[in-house]
Parts: sequence; structure tokens; C-alpha cells
Amino acid sequence: MKKLYLFLFVAIAAVSCTQKIEKADLKKLNGYWEIEEVIMPDGEKKEYKVNPTIDFFMLSGEEGFRQKVMPLLEGGYRTNGLREKMTIKQEENKTYINYKTDHAEWKEQILKVNEKNLVIKNEQDIEYHYKREEPFTEK
Repeated sequence: MKKLYLFLFVAIAAVSCTQKIEKADLKKLNGYWEIEEVIMPDGEKKEYKVNPTIDFFMLSGEEGFRQKVMPLLEGGYRTNGLREKMTIKQEENKTYINYKTDHAEWKEQILKVNEKNLVIKNEQDIEYHYKREEPFTEK
């Protein structure tokens, strides 16, 4: 009986951690995102205090790209110019980002996206929790 309760708790928690992603939500994906935490399939968590690179997403309609960039102390960003092409697809009431480069193709499920947070799960069930990146500013 305890196993049944544990299973139900885990199932409810898993469902409550995801939101239904609407087309209007997708424009919130645009911008700079910094990884805050990674959760492995076994529940192990890895926190990121400082990130040398962040992810820049640019989506127009259902197509766009993701690019790794490095924030500069004086403002702005440096990049190596490499972009991962991406398209958004709906499958079985779930929203996926399909990536494509010259060397690989893969997809990640969008679990949550709003103005401040983004959660994506890859095909290995690793969850990436992002926060909206705030650029360096001089005071």
C-alpha cells in the first residue's frame, strides 16, 4: 500500500511540474537564458552558481535558433557564431524543440516557460532549469 501512495505522489508531482505550452507562450522563449540547476533522472541535482556561457534563443513563429554566448563585463556578448537550428513541434499534447546542426539532430521537451523561468527536458530525461539572464550593467 505504501508503494501505491508513493507512486501516486510521484505521478502527481510529475504532472504538476509541467504546464501546457500555448503558442503565445513560445515568444517568452526568446532571449538570454542561464542554467540555474540540472536534475538528473535519478533525482540528483547540480546547481550552477556561475556560468561562462549562456543560451540565446531566437524564435520567429515555429522556427529559429539557439546559440551559446559569453557575457562580457563591459556589456554585450561574445559568440563563436555557431547556431543550432530549431523548430517547435506539438506531439501528444507536449511541446518539443527539435534541433538540427550539420552533425546531429535531437529534441527537448519544454516543461515550463514564462518571463523568468524555463525548464527543458532532453531525451535522456535530464531537466535543465534556466533563469532569465540579466546582463551586467555599470552603476
